[in-house]
Amino acid sequence: MSRAASSCGESMNEGKPGPPGEGPTARPEGPDGDFELARPDRADTGDAHEGDYELDRPLRAEAAPADAPPAPDPSRTPGAPEAPAARPAPADPAGTGQAQPLHDPDPYSTPPYGEPGPWAPAPPVQHPAATPAHGMAVTAPPPAGSTAPHGTAPAPAPAAPPIPAQAHPEAPAAPYADSPAAPYADTTAPDPWRRYDPWAVAASAAPLQQSGHEKQRRGRTRRALLGAVLVFGLVCGGLGGIVGAYLERNGGVGAIELPQAGRESSDRDPDSVAGIAAQALPSVVTLHVNGSGEGGTGTGFVLDTRGHILTNDHVVAPAGDGGEITVTFHSGDTAEATLVGRDSGYDLAVVKVKGVRGLTPLPLGNSDNVQVGDPVVAIGAPFDLAGTVTSGIISAKERPITAGGEKGDGSDVSYVDALQTDAPINPGNSGGPLLDSRARAVGINSAIRSAGSGADRDGGQAGSIGLGFAIPINQGKRVAEELIDTGRATHPVIGITLDMNYGGDGARVGTEGSDGGPPVTTGGPGDKAGIRAGDVITEVDGQRVHSGEELIVKTRAHRPGDRLELTLERDGEERRISLVLGSSEGG
Repeated sequence: MSRAASSCGESMNEGKPGPPGEGPTARPEGPDGDFELARPDRADTGDAHEGDYELDRPLRAEAAPADAPPAPDPSRTPGAPEAPAARPAPADPAGTGQAQPLHDPDPYSTPPYGEPGPWAPAPPVQHPAATPAHGMAVTAPPPAGSTAPHGTAPAPAPAAPPIPAQAHPEAPAAPYADSPAAPYADTTAPDPWRRYDPWAVAASAAPLQQSGHEKQRRGRTRRALLGAVLVFGLVCGGLGGIVGAYLERNGGVGAIELPQAGRESSDRDPDSVAGIAAQALPSVVTLHVNGSGEGGTGTGFVLDTRGHILTNDHVVAPAGDGGEITVTFHSGDTAEATLVGRDSGYDLAVVKVKGVRGLTPLPLGNSDNVQVGDPVVAIGAPFDLAGTVTSGIISAKERPITAGGEKGDGSDVSYVDALQTDAPINPGNSGGPLLDSRARAVGINSAIRSAGSGADRDGGQAGSIGLGFAIPINQGKRVAEELIDTGRATHPVIGITLDMNYGGDGARVGTEGSDGGPPVTTGGPGDKAGIRAGDVITEVDGQRVHSGEELIVKTRAHRPGDRLELTLERDGEERRISLVLGSSEGG
């Protein structure tokens, strides 16, 4: 060994403890400044070693001759299996009588890594010693702290008294005890060095098993947990159903706020229904009439700022001469009205209110300008529902209708060359205006035709079926002016009496007058034009006439003094005549 290696080894072993019984290694300084290790004293053995020494050997029992039979175990129960033989100790090649260590001695007293030296304390955990079979003697370990002097064999420990064999008839024999190939059998001999292997598994360790109580406890835990989950699910489902039913019935939680459009301008196009109604409603009034044990409701509209109101004759008829007429305006104000004049032949009347200011007259249109299909708007108080607005079109013009006749003498029968409309007109609309697209009055709503009845002023208190009739405003204007000026209206006449029972086509002149006189009034317009009894008038101003009612309607559509062109048949011959209409006062 070189000096460098010796110096390195000496430096490494400085201060290390020596073998058992010796002090720490000394460092004597040599002549060249190096230190030499102190040699351990081996006076006991007498063997010289060049830097090496042997560890003390563990004590072993005296080896028996190889050919000597094993001594019988007096404590073993007959028939019990024998204990396994101990593993032989390592061979002693030097013949010293001591077991040799499994590794070479370390001259530097450095234990190998992974294995403790012979003087190291026992590990904290050790494998349990092998348990001998019943009847075998158990060797007690040497007492702690009894260390034999270096180089001398330790004194053998006194043998423990043998444990008497005890019979256990109820204990089963150890399995695989006598079988050489028994599984899990520990065939290794005890390790005299008590080396600790942390990775080794004890041969006698049995697999862990769960006790019956542990299994039952875990089973109960699982069942309890499953039951809790089921109960929780049922509770949640019930609560969800209750909440869902509540939300479905009430539409949600809290107050309901529905979507709605924002506020918009109230202005409308003037020619729309809303625009027409907005312009005309301030001029439309509702009339309540009482008298002679009768009463009724109708509609009218303001003609001028002096308080004149135009309506139907059959609306004010119940008031008679001493009844009451109350006018209600669109603003809600009311006023008493008086009768100015009435005419049953035209079914028109004028009343007047006093002490009312700020009246808005309704503009009047021209009924001759109206064409079939023009849009119209009707305003009235059907069934006393004031300010009701309906709309439609002009369905026909110059529709000859007769209304009234309840008295039986024909004095209350009105003949109207009417405008037909499909705008809904109901009882209470009578006397109200029929407006064009510019909110101008073109007619006065007068009659309707109900299902199962003819044209009637009130429709027999029935509803509208889309057949309404209005007096043309041109005729209404003339009659209203006459009623305001004189209190009476004049009727244009031809001066003849008609046969109302004639079933042929046209209007036939009767054979005698209504008072028993001649059918053609002497000196009247008809007499001057040459009309005779029995003549059949078929056309008026080129328009075909099919009955006596139509001839009256066509005649009253004119003013007194207007000229008419008539076509008549006499003795199978067709003749044309011209005449100027006369005048008569209406009642």
